[in-house]
Amino acid sequence: MPRRPSAGVPVVAMVGGGQLARMTHQAAIALGQSLRVLAADPRDPAAQVSPDIVLGSHTDYDALCRVADGATVLTFDHEHVPTEHLDRLVAAGVDVAPPPQALVHAQDKLVMRRKLADLGAPIPRFAEVTSAEQAEAFAVECGGGAVIKTIRGGYDGRGVVLCDTAAQARDAAARHLADGTPILIEAKVDMRRELSALVARSAFGQGAAWPVVQTVQRMGICVETIAPAPDLPEERAAAAAQLGLRLAAELGVVGVLAVELFETRDGDILVNELAMRPHNSGHWTMDGAVTSQFEQHLRAVLDYPLGDTAARAPVTVMANVLGAPETPAMSVDERLHHLFARMPDAKAHLYGKGERAGRKLGHVNVVGRAGEDVATVRERANRAAHWLSHATWTDGWDGH
Repeated sequence: MPRRPSAGVPVVAMVGGGQLARMTHQAAIALGQSLRVLAADPRDPAAQVSPDIVLGSHTDYDALCRVADGATVLTFDHEHVPTEHLDRLVAAGVDVAPPPQALVHAQDKLVMRRKLADLGAPIPRFAEVTSAEQAEAFAVECGGGAVIKTIRGGYDGRGVVLCDTAAQARDAAARHLADGTPILIEAKVDMRRELSALVARSAFGQGAAWPVVQTVQRMGICVETIAPAPDLPEERAAAAAQLGLRLAAELGVVGVLAVELFETRDGDILVNELAMRPHNSGHWTMDGAVTSQFEQHLRAVLDYPLGDTAARAPVTVMANVLGAPETPAMSVDERLHHLFARMPDAKAHLYGKGERAGRKLGHVNVVGRAGEDVATVRERANRAAHWLSHATWTDGWDGH
């Protein structure tokens, strides 16, 4: 049974026991709270640190009822809860944030694309795909290049197939449709880079936006975030932040909203994806902003006044710690010891996960020092993250 809170203390329940819930729990402690978590396994990252754990699946309505019992608000570590379950919870009087009618736009890419088109938001050309021939024809009209996406599910590059030719689009569509997987197709964007506009909106309707950042992807996984995005014209940065705030208001989001963006070579901004929860592109805020995304998410869902989103330094870089192809013989604790001895300003955030190739094990934030340029801070952050995952220094340094 869920732990009974102290009198007068609000209870935030979060569905999902991953690293986002773990870091939200850390923020909750400073607010005098303890996050209640629905975890699938007692070894999940959040289950290791929170005393208020409900074990169960996010697809089990009874488990959702147990974690929501007596909670002030129910929120999410991920978006994969069946919409029909959330509708039932709302009907039963549970405060769900973001509400199901907003969250569905982060769950269903076709619903999201259609809604964004209705709102006049800038998006790539898209279409629902019901046959391989339709996908091929769409790709031909777009000059051959296209992107096939599963409509539901998928993250960190899963459920996305980049196609260089119409034949590839046809074959990718045929495979998905044969498996019974609903898909859509988008025109391939002439992209300069990827950006993220991270914003928050409270139940009262107050909004706040962090500086727009650049994200670096490798094999569909975010490996690095640079805050703020370097060489982004002020007008374009302001427009991206305003777009994020407008979408949060139009969709009725309560909590943190990450608007993943494409910046084209022509200087246009297009919406790629939406995430209605704390997001990898916002991890830099833990050390580089006045208010972290995790504290802000709690403030928003509890309808507290939102915190200051200003950056603490001209540049902060977040580098993900991704599992090495072969787990190092050196323990993680010893790797931390060496990292802090060489780079005392590096801020490590580890998730308590077992090591596996390519797995997100944690991240490192490096806040730029006076006089440092972006390239220097990036090198330091990535050097630190690589050391934590591989136990080797990218610059060949030997501490012995």
